[in-house]
Amino acid sequence: MKDILHPLGLAIASTGFLFLLRDLGRSRRDPALVALAFTYGFSAISYAVSLTWVWVRIDGVFGVTNISVPLAQGCVILVLALQSTVLAHWSMPPAEALRRSRILLATAAVVIAAMSVLFVLLTPATARPVDFSMYYAHDPFFQAYVLLYFGTYTAAEIYLARACWRYARTASTPSIAWGLRLITTGAVITLGYSTIRIAAVVGAETGFSVEGWNNFAWACGDIGATLTQVGYFLPLLTRRAGAVGDWATAHLRYRRLRHLWAALDQADPGITLRRPARQRDEILRGRSAHFPLLRRRVEIRQGQKLLRRYLDPATREEAEARRLAEGLTGAELAAAVTAEQIHHALIRHRANAPADPPAEFADAGLRLATTDDELLHLQRVAAYFTPPRYGDASLARTSSGART
Repeated sequence: MKDILHPLGLAIASTGFLFLLRDLGRSRRDPALVALAFTYGFSAISYAVSLTWVWVRIDGVFGVTNISVPLAQGCVILVLALQSTVLAHWSMPPAEALRRSRILLATAAVVIAAMSVLFVLLTPATARPVDFSMYYAHDPFFQAYVLLYFGTYTAAEIYLARACWRYARTASTPSIAWGLRLITTGAVITLGYSTIRIAAVVGAETGFSVEGWNNFAWACGDIGATLTQVGYFLPLLTRRAGAVGDWATAHLRYRRLRHLWAALDQADPGITLRRPARQRDEILRGRSAHFPLLRRRVEIRQGQKLLRRYLDPATREEAEARRLAEGLTGAELAAAVTAEQIHHALIRHRANAPADPPAEFADAGLRLATTDDELLHLQRVAAYFTPPRYGDASLARTSSGART
């Protein structure tokens, strides 16, 4: 059971550590982020050294039988202390959280040191990567080791369960609330693991055995720890997914404006202060399109201003009548008519035939309160826009003053 579930926990812990490792380079001063990163790091180590084939190799390297036990369980103690440290920084003032984290880490160091001493006194002679706790349950030094380790483990999980359940009730962000509930659930499930391990020691002295529950104990420990890791990982994953979504949305909007911008840029390259890089290359490099998108918005608006004196009033009247007949109203109507106005104004610009007097753009009266509102409007304009074909007879008709 251990070698089936441990790889899943190892994968989740390693993924969480790698995700946070990237953020640490930007946010080293965030103690909660640092503690969370090390939580996943030490958790990954504990899973890795507990795998049977790794366990045996580590024994051979260090020349100490079952040395993986204090290594893995020492990492678990650090994980528990760091998890509580994360909660402290999330829920307390910085000074108080720092004081609490120092106490937690100092306590973890004392527990690990005591566990190391008891393990040395145990001097296990037989490698037991699967049933170590059951095999040495009669040894008094191991009994003290178990009571120390699993007593600390149980107290920490009860604290996590109670604290996270309490904080989940007041969390305003759904991903954080669900993450805290998952941590609570995982912490409660892991109590089955510690209860069985403590029961093995008690049973060795009172005459009952829980050896048949060994696989269930591993299942409780691994499933509970996995849920706890996912709970801490959920807000991070949600935030990262949101960032990826924003990145993809910006590139999609940037692409949708390409044909409209290209037609205006061809008419007057002066609207573009800096030649844009190829979008495909920017995507392959993982670069954001947020700033290029904002620049493209400004350039399109600048292009519209330059075309202002080429807006034929008759073109607008005909476009509005036709689009109204199609059932368009409001912002959609303004976008469709504006797109047609740009199309015909580009033809007049090419023919150097200003309108006298010029019309206003149909979208001039729209209330676009935010940049996002304006970008959404320009996407609608771009969807209706068709670049002019300057070789058409329409150019001659427009230059002679006839309606198009």
